[in-house]
Amino acid sequence: MPVTVRSFAKINLGLRIGAARPDGFHELRTVYQSIALHDIIRVRVGRGSGIEIRCEDSRVPKDESNTCYRIVERAMAALKARGRVVIEIEKRLPVQGGLGGASANAVVALLGLERALKKELPTADRFRIAAEVGSDLPLFLVGGTVLGVGRGEEVYPLPDLPAIPCVVATPDIGVSTPRAFADWDLRLARQTKGLKPGSFRVGNRTAEAVPSRSKGISLDEKKKTLGGHGFSHAEDIAHRTPALAAEGATELCSSWTGEGASPYVSSGEAHSSPKLTLPVASDRMSEFGRVLSAWQGGLSQTKLRSGRASSGVPVSKGRGRAETPLLDLVRTGIENDFERVVFPKYPELREVKRVLERAGAVYASLSGSGSAAYGLFASREAAEKAAARLRKDGIPATATTTLTRPQYWKKIFD
Repeated sequence: MPVTVRSFAKINLGLRIGAARPDGFHELRTVYQSIALHDIIRVRVGRGSGIEIRCEDSRVPKDESNTCYRIVERAMAALKARGRVVIEIEKRLPVQGGLGGASANAVVALLGLERALKKELPTADRFRIAAEVGSDLPLFLVGGTVLGVGRGEEVYPLPDLPAIPCVVATPDIGVSTPRAFADWDLRLARQTKGLKPGSFRVGNRTAEAVPSRSKGISLDEKKKTLGGHGFSHAEDIAHRTPALAAEGATELCSSWTGEGASPYVSSGEAHSSPKLTLPVASDRMSEFGRVLSAWQGGLSQTKLRSGRASSGVPVSKGRGRAETPLLDLVRTGIENDFERVVFPKYPELREVKRVLERAGAVYASLSGSGSAAYGLFASREAAEKAAARLRKDGIPATATTTLTRPQYWKKIFD
């Protein structure tokens, strides 16, 4: 009998994009949040050898480029296991939707494989293998409300927000994440064009701002470069309490410093000074860490349960308990940087966000690079009405809820 597991999606509560790194990736800051929308994965191990991917959705690859294939291949080797692994993927989440569908599929395929084999990988090996396969896989080994840093693969459990009614809209648009990153780099390069020498100062030195020479690599090339990157911070997550992990994440975020939001000077000519290399992190990246630290520092599980958070604003009569902690987060001014490059290309996605806001969403945003957009609501009733409004306009939309960490792990195998 196959092992059946649920593969839950994620949304991004804010996303900051930093400078391109030497490995071609970008520094990121984001808060991942698990939601109840999911695919279904079935894993079977029988006689023979090899890995077979089955899926009725023609957009899902069935070869070794599939994330499920890649993680299972690594896990079988690490477990020193033999057999033919068949993975059935029942797609309910959109492909290229920004909900982490393929990454979540891979992680639960790994969990299903362990259960089918009656063997378990050490926690550190799980995180290592997940990070080798993709940047946002490790978050699905944590669940709930999760801080993501680095290229997104370094993850730290944050204090869980209570379950929040949510609407996810999934227009039939495919947004390429590598293309969105390339558009972001181009946007920054254009911002620096025309700056005069002497306008960019560091201490008592001046330098000419020039576009960052990041690597323009294809998706296939990105997949090849995923292996071998450092992954030291997430390995011990299972051995740390959420409070300690969040504290460590706060310290990590607060330690980043930098100069300006423009691309750093990689090898440009410095005027009246030697060649100058600026820090990779920017003020905007540091700001994300500061506001998140302030927000989570004002939260406690007692405050979350009572509906009162760092602002001290009481829950209004008839409003959900989740509203106040969420409003505290929204007041920090979090936003998704991808909106700046995706919305101009796909104005219909901007309109979806506006519809969610007009329908009463406390917060609305793209998830990841899109194309899925979501809104968080104070009540299930408001969420249902907003979803119905979007469907009436011909936009697929579903009312769902966010998941706390305990809910996430309880429901994976239920």
